[in-house]
Amino acid sequence: MFKKMKLWNTPVKRNTINERVTRILEQPCPEHVAIIMDGNGRWAKKRALPRVAGHHEGMRTVRKITMLANQLNIKTLTLYAFSTENWKRPKFEVDYLMGLPEEFLGSFLPELIEENVRVTMIGEESRLPQKTRKAVDDAIGKTAKNTGLNLNFALNYGGRAEIIDAVKSIANDVKNEALTIEDINGPCFSRYLMTQALSDPDLLIRTSGELRLSNFMLWQIAYTELWFTDVLWPDFSETHLIEAVEAFQQRTRRYGGLNDEESKR
Repeated sequence: MFKKMKLWNTPVKRNTINERVTRILEQPCPEHVAIIMDGNGRWAKKRALPRVAGHHEGMRTVRKITMLANQLNIKTLTLYAFSTENWKRPKFEVDYLMGLPEEFLGSFLPELIEENVRVTMIGEESRLPQKTRKAVDDAIGKTAKNTGLNLNFALNYGGRAEIIDAVKSIANDVKNEALTIEDINGPCFSRYLMTQALSDPDLLIRTSGELRLSNFMLWQIAYTELWFTDVLWPDFSETHLIEAVEAFQQRTRRYGGLNDEESKR
């Protein structure tokens, strides 16, 4: 039985969402949801605010969406927080973004622990500032034994770089005779990726109206269901996540084959 979310602050809204969550839990839910959190800057610009104000508001959205994902029994929620290309942004904005994990986890970590959420990360950690690495590593360590939702942050992550690194590692193992050419297949390749401990995403959500992947989990999303919305990330609500999951539950996943009914035709 799911718990009532603390953030639903009106009886009508809480009851409506609770009813929809109950119906969702009666059907198979996506085990792994990945989100490209886009639109923070545009959200701020529409309000004549600095871009960093949008990033701060987006952090509040992360909190409420994480809590709902946990209620929906989603096993992994991967959030695209900072890409390998985001270093091209102005230094002030990059510095602010690098400080968000410390601020977010500093205030939210007790609640994550209470709700049995586990924190993990994919991405190249070595380039992250020390304070960012410490905040993430502390959260990973303190939640390592939790068994609920896996809140997985993609920080300094790029899909192409991940694939190149995997190819290099495979080539090195073949060179050292730890692997043969014949051993290389899809499952083998997946074991060399940063997501080796995760299942591939079942559902990918992108906010802000953009219809591209932006170098995110290029190998892993081969058969992922895609859901796009014009809503900017700071405005993305619990209702929007519910709509995305409901849409997922209405789709038929064939993985290149046919379902039982189609195969009889």
